[in-house]
Amino acid sequence: MTLLDQAIDALSAAVFFAVPIAGVEIQLIVLWLAVAMVFATFWLGVPQWRGFKEAWHVVRGRYHDPSAPGEVSQFAALATALSGTVGLGNIAGVAVAVTLGGPGAIFWMLIIGLFAMALKCAEVTLGLMYRDVLPDGRVRGGPFVTLRNGLAATGRPRLGNLLGRLYAFFLLGGALSLFQVNQSFAQVSAATGIESRLGFGIVFALAVALVLLGSIRWIARTTSILVPAMAFIYLGGCFIILLSNAGAIPGAIGLILTEAFNAQSVAGGILGTFVAGMRRAVYSSEAGVGTAVIAHAQAKTREPASEGLVALLEPFIDTVVICTITGLTILVAGTWDPATNGGIEGVAITSAAFATIAPWFPVVLAVAVFLFAYSTVIANGFYGAEGFQHLFGHGRWQNLGWKVGYCLVLPLGAVLELGKIVDFVDSVYFLMAIPNILGLYLLAGPLRAEFARYLNRTRKD
Repeated sequence: MTLLDQAIDALSAAVFFAVPIAGVEIQLIVLWLAVAMVFATFWLGVPQWRGFKEAWHVVRGRYHDPSAPGEVSQFAALATALSGTVGLGNIAGVAVAVTLGGPGAIFWMLIIGLFAMALKCAEVTLGLMYRDVLPDGRVRGGPFVTLRNGLAATGRPRLGNLLGRLYAFFLLGGALSLFQVNQSFAQVSAATGIESRLGFGIVFALAVALVLLGSIRWIARTTSILVPAMAFIYLGGCFIILLSNAGAIPGAIGLILTEAFNAQSVAGGILGTFVAGMRRAVYSSEAGVGTAVIAHAQAKTREPASEGLVALLEPFIDTVVICTITGLTILVAGTWDPATNGGIEGVAITSAAFATIAPWFPVVLAVAVFLFAYSTVIANGFYGAEGFQHLFGHGRWQNLGWKVGYCLVLPLGAVLELGKIVDFVDSVYFLMAIPNILGLYLLAGPLRAEFARYLNRTRKD
């Protein structure tokens, strides 16, 4: 084992350090995220309930102000953020969670998704409160800006600058999307017989470059098309499976509820959602990690809390809706049980469920997997560029340099056996949650005041 391998192992062991709780090994980073979700839920007065209807009004453009600072509509900002959060974890991560914790894990994914809505609302509201608005109307935002500006406004500028730069540094590693390229090649290869890893990686990188090298407006326009398209293709396939096995649906729901309170299912649901899911494939909503704040900060609005409400729709769509449908699909198809599925795992379980309809049906999944991976890689490339410029200066060459370098690295995802690289990327990805959530606690007072002000005003209008 090389010195680099040892260093990556040590980093991974530290980030994902686990402690025994009720006989189950729970990773501390999971608790860090879970406690923040509960805190945000009650600190903001259960915004999942109070603001859900208002969120749909906002995203549909009821209060759209074309003269407001920002570069894209609030719907486009949501689509860009969803392109990063709706990823392969919605396909493969659910299967992993069910394998770990049984069918009851699906219930706990849904519950955690509901709590994640409040945390996403909180961090995005802060992101809009403290974003930079430039003289020409353009904006810059993200947790690194929130930490710098927010803590400076509360009398702690040095701490804010330190935490902001630390977040941006972690983001450079966390934004790398080698896993997405690797898993998209795996499914496309299995469905079509394509064998050239390097060729696939190069084509994938070129396709990403066509969008990523443009402006945020071009990225937002592309993701506004991609997100509904990939959801339609994937969910359409799932609904065909569910309709073909309609008689098995009540039994599947009953199995989920029966197993939900089995100790193994409770542990598996938490670990499956936050570890196998968020760690392995950006499976859940990224609530607490903060990357989606970068996309939402571009929204045209004068009301920070309104974009926070838009953001709470993300976990609802990607975790509560899509992940639940995926779980039901693999349950009714019967491909989830390791005792009868031949030992397959991850995306292969979902692919096998699609194959129960017709031998060629996994090709539909391959198209969905490619679009899921493609949209996530584009979003992560944009996030990484913003973090890079925060560290090294906002300029054309810094922006272009990161994006070109990012695209050049992508083919490695298809060629390499990821191993230690994935361990490293996962570790720095989750490290982002430490300064991001710490900032949430430090700015909790202004956050609640802003959120309450907005809801009180809109109820009077």
